[in-house]
Amino acid sequence: MVQVVKTRIEHDLLGQKEVSAESYYGIHTLRALENFQISSSKVGENLPFIRALAQVKKASAQTNFKFSKISHELSEAIQFACDQLIEQPAQWSASFPLDVYQGGAGTSINMNCNEVIANIALEKCGFNKGEYAHIHPNDHVNKSQSTNDVYPTALRLAVFYQLEQLLAVLQQIVASIQAKAKEFQYVVKMGRTQLQDAVPMTLGQEFRAFATLLKEDMKLINNTRQLLLEINLGATAIGTGVNTPKGYAHETVQALKKITGLPLVGAEDYVEATSDCGVFIILSSTLKRLAVKLSKICNDLRLLSSGPRTGLAEIRLPELQAGSSIMPAKINPVIPEVVNQIAFKVIGNDLAVTMAAEAGQLQLNVMEPVIAVSMNESIDLLCRAIETLDTKCIQGIQANEQACYDAVMRSVGIVTLLDPILGHAKCDEIGKQCIAENKTIQQVVLERNLLSQAQLDEIFAFSNLVSEVESGLIDLAAVS
Repeated sequence: MVQVVKTRIEHDLLGQKEVSAESYYGIHTLRALENFQISSSKVGENLPFIRALAQVKKASAQTNFKFSKISHELSEAIQFACDQLIEQPAQWSASFPLDVYQGGAGTSINMNCNEVIANIALEKCGFNKGEYAHIHPNDHVNKSQSTNDVYPTALRLAVFYQLEQLLAVLQQIVASIQAKAKEFQYVVKMGRTQLQDAVPMTLGQEFRAFATLLKEDMKLINNTRQLLLEINLGATAIGTGVNTPKGYAHETVQALKKITGLPLVGAEDYVEATSDCGVFIILSSTLKRLAVKLSKICNDLRLLSSGPRTGLAEIRLPELQAGSSIMPAKINPVIPEVVNQIAFKVIGNDLAVTMAAEAGQLQLNVMEPVIAVSMNESIDLLCRAIETLDTKCIQGIQANEQACYDAVMRSVGIVTLLDPILGHAKCDEIGKQCIAENKTIQQVVLERNLLSQAQLDEIFAFSNLVSEVESGLIDLAAVS
């Protein structure tokens, strides 16, 4: 039995099309669906962006009523529809089926949102979907707006919300690393420069440095994301505010500020703000920096856990899966490896954002969709990677304390502690002999009768092996 699909007829600039009677989106969305089949990623998957679009539309509906551009009834119906998207964006995900990659500077997404809001509002008022004579996507939902101020504003809000999630997972992994630093504070090991023995330190100091690396990025991301709070809502087409009443831009920003609870401000120059994407260059760069830091930490974890018999083997990572289809008993550092790969992707996305920001011409940058895709992907990947690194690796790391200590005592690097006593030239001779004869520093010093065993024991005591420089570390609570 053939099932008959009920449809409705909608019209646009190019003619008319049949749209499923059940669809909350309309003809403009349908055209974009036909035109852009590029990736497997859909706009509706980015819930912060859907929420932000609805917040912008709600602020506009409030301001349009304030300036008598729409009736109280229309404003209330549109705001009701917006609240559905704001409060339960996941429920409406399927109504935003567009490919994230598209031409038109985001017009398709804006119209998709206008249609969905119009049809939710129509049903609220007792009308059928598509009866736009009562509530129209362009004439009412999009009143006093353009894609060119709606899309950039929503994008800034969405990225701001997503960065909040990123800061939360960073806070957690920093806490986990700091816990390990405390756990390892008395584990003496060898520090290394150029992959060569340097001077002793503790494993705790090494892990504390990892935490500091990430705390610095938390502070940078938190500070830099404040730039997103300057928006161009009210600019309409090119920044001149065409088709808006006098004072509209200020009032709609104030309305959006109240809806979001964020300290939003209108742009200093709306024409400049409508074409400029510089804020995303800066923010993407902070994500790239974080990715580089994470990759450095993961590289170090892989080196420190190398072996288990022929490498450094100073730490043991959690054993998660068999490491080889041919080599028995092999375990690989799979979590640091996957985080390394995510870092490479984020670094690549940063280049895409940079090129897209550069590609704007005259009064509009039409490349914002790929900026949105890249920023969303980078933040989402970083959140997932950091959470995975934290729960499946960092929290389960164990110290191989004896191996760490043995490496220190057979190292040539500890000759540095004898430098103030015996002089640099003499220490050079001792170190050279140790390497040539495969002996320890203590063996050579005793053979030459340069120092007694008691003196060596005192020099190489824990308190002397490990030095500490006082420093003002970043307060984690200040950026949480």
